[in-house]
Formats: sequence, structure tokens, C-alpha cells
Amino acid sequence: ILFSNSFYNETMLFKIILESISQALQQLAGNKLRSFLSLLGISIGIFCIIGVQTAVDSLEDNIRGSFDKLGSDVIYVSKFSWAEDPGANYANLLRRPNPDFKDYRELRKNLQTAEGVCLEVRLGFKTLQFRSNSVDNCEVWVATEDYNKVFNPEIEKGRYFSINEFKYGGDNVVIGYNIAQQLFGNIEPIGKRVKLLGRKLTIIGVIAESGESLIGIMDYDDRVLLTYENARKFANLKSTSAFGNSTLCVKAAEGIDNTQLKDEITGVLRAHRQLKPKEEDDFAMNELSVLTAASEGFFDVLNTIGLVIGGFAILVGMFSVANIMFVSVKERTNIIGIKKALGAKRFVILLEFLIEAIILCLFGGFMGLAFVYLIVKGLSSADFFSYEIYLSRGNVISGLVWSTVIGILAGVIPAIQASGMDPVDAIRSKG
Repeated sequence: ILFSNSFYNETMLFKIILESISQALQQLAGNKLRSFLSLLGISIGIFCIIGVQTAVDSLEDNIRGSFDKLGSDVIYVSKFSWAEDPGANYANLLRRPNPDFKDYRELRKNLQTAEGVCLEVRLGFKTLQFRSNSVDNCEVWVATEDYNKVFNPEIEKGRYFSINEFKYGGDNVVIGYNIAQQLFGNIEPIGKRVKLLGRKLTIIGVIAESGESLIGIMDYDDRVLLTYENARKFANLKSTSAFGNSTLCVKAAEGIDNTQLKDEITGVLRAHRQLKPKEEDDFAMNELSVLTAASEGFFDVLNTIGLVIGGFAILVGMFSVANIMFVSVKERTNIIGIKKALGAKRFVILLEFLIEAIILCLFGGFMGLAFVYLIVKGLSSADFFSYEIYLSRGNVISGLVWSTVIGILAGVIPAIQASGMDPVDAIRSKG
């Protein structure tokens, strides 16, 4: 008996769904212009919401991908804090010393919770020359021994610096992908001698292409890497910039969290710089979580803007679909009366009209998603953005969920009205 009742209920539900789909298709086919205009609001609303979500998600993925290159387990010791407004305490911040080689040496010697410690110094944009060819605006960076432990740049051709080159400063250089292409083209760059800041250097490696990135964090394509011991022979590595051009990068050892690492860094640096107990730290420690936290609020605002803009269009569309459903109820009043007279229960009528409204809104949702897909494809093929833009499966599901919710809200009152009709009055009605 239980099996037969269950089978009957499932069969009944299946018939209701099929009939609702059929009625929805009849509504679309019976008055094409009215249906199109009614569903246009749903389509525009879904297009606005999912379009903005798609753009924001693609942008967020690109930016987060750039942030991830910094490493979630790396602490950056510098003059300024990423989260602090420099204008609030500008004079005191300027008096802070820039991280230098002595700080690096103390950290590397005394830290127990670090896997790697390196000092990186930015020399600015310089010209790299090979024979009669030259590339301007090459970003020159100087790094100490553990740089590859902290960041591990991928070498496409040749090799990275050896331990001896870091210790004794061989006249070698590693260059980025774009520089190699511009300077050498199809010529093999490894082993070639180039001139930088009046010094002749041998190219030993080319870093793999970093790819397109909005922020350009850890973008090696236009970068030149030198060892600290080599660069100090012909360049001034003592940072005299008020805003600082040097950073200490400390990677946590396995099993060590950032809090433990920051505590130890604080102790070593305060002792090295001979700060008194009541004196504030004269350095800032930054980490990836600071940037991701700041970006989350920005992306939330963008999504909210899309939701507000799309919400107005959806509201108009919802009332339009509700109007279709009221008309549908009026046109089928006699049929509703007959069904109820033959024993159809109230929930059956309610479910029939509710599913019909959902189907109509799903049609509108599919139209909106189709618009988003076509625009995304067009923008991607035209390389309109410098990063990949895509319509994710999650956003497609989100659009369909929105359409379903709108269908429920648009159809619930007409469905309740239809299910509450008196059979005799409904049959006598002229419709």
C-alpha cells in the first residue's frame, strides 16, 4: 500500500510538471509579443546581476592570482604598513630606517621559525644593452641568497644563480621573458654578454613568462635579477629613498604560522635596532591577508551595485510575469472548476500554476544567461580585457536560482487565487 501510494504521488507530480510546462509553452506561443516583453525584464535583471558577478569574479580571480604569488606564508618587513594610512603618521613613518643588509644578516642568523630570509632591493628602471640593441625600462631587482626559497621563480631557459654566485658575486644576470624577446628575438640569449649600468654581465637564465596581470605583482617579464654581492660592486644598494626601496622577505618554516614568525621577527629586529621596551616598532610587517581583506570589501561593493541595478529590472519583470499568471488564471477558470469538481486537491492546482510561473521565469533567465555568454565570448575573442573573463558554472546556477525564486514570488498569489476558487462558481464563470 505504501509503495502504491508513493508511486501514485510521484506519477501525479510528474503529470503536474508536464502539464505546467505545456501551459507555459502555450502562454509563450499564444501571445509572443506579450510574453517576450514580460520576460524581457527578467532577462535584463539576470543579465545585470550575472553579468556584474561574472566581471567581478574574473577580475577577482586575476587579482587574487597576483596576490597568491606573494605567498600566504611570507612576511614582508618594510618601512610602511600596507594597511596603515601613511598620512595619519607621516612624519614618524619617514624617520623609520629602511631595511638593510645588516637587518637581513641578523634575521638570517637568529630566526628559528623561518625557512628562508632574503633582502630584495629595487634599483629602478634601467636600460639593458646587447651590441646595438637595447631595452629601456627594465626593472632591476637585487636579491640575496634565499630569494628562490621564498619566491621560487620558474626558469624557462638556462639556470638560476648558484650558491657561489650569491656568496662571491659572479658577473651573471637572470632576465625576464619580455626582455629576452625584445633584446634577442629568435637568438639564444643564454651565454650572451649584456651591459647594465656600465657593467658587462653574462645571461645565465630566462624566467618563464608571467602572463597578463592587472596588478603586476611578482611579474618577472620585464625584470632583471642580480645577486646582492654582484650588484654592490657597481651600484649603490643603500636605500636613501624616503619611501624605501628595500624589503626583507621571510618565509615561514613548515608547521609555523605567521603569528609565530612575526613574533620572532619582532624580537630579533627590536634587539638588533636596540629599541627600548617602551619604544614602538620602527618597522612594519605585512602579509597577504592584509591585501585580500582589503580587496574583499571592494568586490562586495561591486557585487552589491550589480544586485541593485539588476534588482529593479527583475522587480519589473516579476510583476510582468505575475500579470501573465493572473491572465492565465482568468482564462482557465472553467477548467480549474472542472478539475476541482472531479476531485483535484487544492495543492495540485497551486503547484500547477506555481510551476508554470517558475518555467516562464526560467525562460527569461536562460535568455539573460545567453546574453551574458555571448558578450563574454565576444569580449574574450576580441581581447578587450587584459585578463581572462569567463562565465562560471556557479554564476549559471546562481542565475537559474534567481529565476526560480522570482518565479515563486511572481506565481504564488495567482496560484493561491486559483487554488482557492469554489468549483461551482468557477464552472459557471464565463472566463
